[in-house]
Amino acid sequence: MTTISLDSAAPNTLDVDAIVIGVAPADSGVTPAAGAEGLDQALDGRLAAALKSLGATGKAGEVTKLPTLGAVPAPVVVAVGLGEDVDAEALRRAAGAGLRALAGSARVAVALPAASVAEAEAVALGALLGNYAFTAYRTDDRPDPVGEIILTGVRTADGAVAAARAETVAQAVALVRDLVNTPPSDLSPEDFADTAARVAADTGLDVEILDEKALVEGGYGGIVGVGQGSANPPRLVRLAYTHPEATRTLALVGKGITFDSGGLSLKPADAMDWMKSDMGGAGAVLGAMSAIAKLGPKVNVVGYLALAENMPSGTAQRPSDVIRIYGGRTVEVLNTDAEGRLVMADALVRSGEDAPDVLVDVATLTGAQLVALGTRTAGVMANDDALRERVVAAADEAGEPSWGMPLPAELRKGLDSSVADIANISGDRWGGMLTAGVFLQEFVPDGVRWAHLDIAGPSFNKGEPYGYTPKGGTGAATRTLVRLAEELAAGNL
Repeated sequence: MTTISLDSAAPNTLDVDAIVIGVAPADSGVTPAAGAEGLDQALDGRLAAALKSLGATGKAGEVTKLPTLGAVPAPVVVAVGLGEDVDAEALRRAAGAGLRALAGSARVAVALPAASVAEAEAVALGALLGNYAFTAYRTDDRPDPVGEIILTGVRTADGAVAAARAETVAQAVALVRDLVNTPPSDLSPEDFADTAARVAADTGLDVEILDEKALVEGGYGGIVGVGQGSANPPRLVRLAYTHPEATRTLALVGKGITFDSGGLSLKPADAMDWMKSDMGGAGAVLGAMSAIAKLGPKVNVVGYLALAENMPSGTAQRPSDVIRIYGGRTVEVLNTDAEGRLVMADALVRSGEDAPDVLVDVATLTGAQLVALGTRTAGVMANDDALRERVVAAADEAGEPSWGMPLPAELRKGLDSSVADIANISGDRWGGMLTAGVFLQEFVPDGVRWAHLDIAGPSFNKGEPYGYTPKGGTGAATRTLVRLAEELAAGNL
């Protein structure tokens, strides 16, 4: 397991395998950022010139390796471009890129700018996130993550606070990434629920798990209907964090489809190979709950994981079936591949029993999200404009890009059903992400401020790693949910 520590010594004096520094663009090539002064002196003031000769430009995310030739104990310097605008996210990404480039090293010093607690936390978190690797199924000799990360140039007290928080958040994100990356053969709804129970035991969360019999008896028609085609039965998990001084409650609901074949409305093969990631919303809720329990904000938080596997079989729900959601409303299922909104509906209604002040759901809900916003930007919808903007702001502060989207009232008519209260899809092909949000809004408890995050694209990176983001599961929305809990505790939501 990677450890992170602090050292007040100049990085050029440390016995490490490599030193990560930042560089920014300059008229003459690049200029070393704060933290690299001692190293530059040890190299007789020639650091910038040496990096320029190697083609470094300081562009954000650019990585340049420079041998020190014995000038300092570390044999290698890794210079990471910070770009023109250096904010917390630039530092996170630079630290992540630097650590990714040093996989296989035992000890690495990170000497990026970290003059404040916020900057120190950004550097520490980026380094930890970038150092992630999913190795559970490997049998080859690919390099392991860096064993020890040493933060330099950070005041001891501030650095300790920053490093501790960064470790907590990074562990939560790593948990989510591990879950998303796990093959569905090893992550059934029951397996997921068992993992949630272990996390609850480790962090002091209260946990309640409803199995398939309890779901049927309780009237959770959405979760039961989606899960009935699979040999692996569904689950609903409720996690709760309480603070003795809390006066407000946040409810989180996550979509947890452990594999989505589309059901009888079968997906094409090339759209199915990454559907192990369709539980990313529930993963984010579990990860966030684990971090919240450790960070201890003065707020009560309840998390719901709506878990099912969507498979075709003789027992699967059929297009034109009518199901009854928890609480009594009926839904005509016109497409079994629009299943996430069905399990979410049950959990949204159930969350009303916790009387939340704010309700936030997160789901890999629609392919339309990718069409509208691409693979890295989540869509945010809400029944309250101010809440939507606060969620977008919190996501931006956490380093998770999002964009506020509307919930046009006219889209509701497309969900009319001739046999049930509502249909699960619209006959209109346009605005699919928004229509899904309109459907969910129908099941939000009356009077509750609610926001919906569609993370279909951001939850899984099918491309190459970048910054601190690996290939595969990303842990998207986990940091945003933690931030929202802290915002509500501070009275800012």
